[in-house]
Amino acid sequence: MFLDYVKIHLKAGQGGSGCVSFRREKFIPKGGPDGGDGGRGGSIILEVNPQLRTLIDYKYHPHYAAPRGQHGMGSTKHGRKGEDVILQVPAGTVVKDAQTEEILADLTTPGERFVVARGGNGGRGNARFATSTHRSPREWEVGEPGEEREVILELKLIADVGLVGKPNAGKSTLLASVSAARPKIADYPFTTLQPNLGIVQYQELKSFVMADIPGLIEGAHEGKGLGLQFLRHVERNRVIVYLVDPTDPETDNPAETFKILRRELKQYSAALAEKPALVVLTKKDIWQETDWLKKLRRKFSYPALAISAATGEGLGELKRQIWEILERAE
Repeated sequence: MFLDYVKIHLKAGQGGSGCVSFRREKFIPKGGPDGGDGGRGGSIILEVNPQLRTLIDYKYHPHYAAPRGQHGMGSTKHGRKGEDVILQVPAGTVVKDAQTEEILADLTTPGERFVVARGGNGGRGNARFATSTHRSPREWEVGEPGEEREVILELKLIADVGLVGKPNAGKSTLLASVSAARPKIADYPFTTLQPNLGIVQYQELKSFVMADIPGLIEGAHEGKGLGLQFLRHVERNRVIVYLVDPTDPETDNPAETFKILRRELKQYSAALAEKPALVVLTKKDIWQETDWLKKLRRKFSYPALAISAATGEGLGELKRQIWEILERAE
């Protein structure tokens, strides 16, 4: 199951308390203070695991706590540090404070770590308070509490190319045709209920990652359809491929469909709508109109082509154009 948004509660470990102790050995009945410091509490750390693709584990386990530090002991023995709790997250995870929605971290690199809740410092033992005039201190400190907070984990898929289109525009069929990905495909809207990733091989040693984003409808930026739930996944894409189905029964004007898609992206994020893009007319095997491509190219500044994922027509040219755009976008 794919899950890209969770809220979790974290509590780092409290620091151990310092110790009050005095040295007591044979022939040294009144030795000085030797109380050790408490150990630091365990922290909670997020770590990027490139094998993960979802945040599903955190839906069922939303509460995490790190152990406290050990208390200090006599003979100037310091308490042991509490063990850190390491939470694995997918690459592309954005960490936000649940109260303020401030972005705390954007974790994109495999192995990258972020201390999301820091353990409390250990308290000082009485040995720390000894001075030349205060030789038998009985002061000590309680360990500091660890950080406690609620955070939002929001996954934004990392892909080179994002497929954007209305429901049933042929996005999943295209991804299955050019990669080894096997998304669900059916002849009805909203077949795709989660983003799918596939690696597209262009030439030897040349490949790119393509993401199939669930279909957008007018008003998606306001949350209509699957709307905001998946628009975030397009943000990291370097190139946007707009898929337009000329056989869409709701309109016989591909240019109007493209305008709707671009408007939804722009209203969600102006920067997103300005990314390098390509317009693709799908299902070429079932329509014969010859002017649609000319009109698209004339009206908009984006390159446009027609394909049929079912027959393979135009797929080689599509991969070539995508690769050229990616190289220019470096």
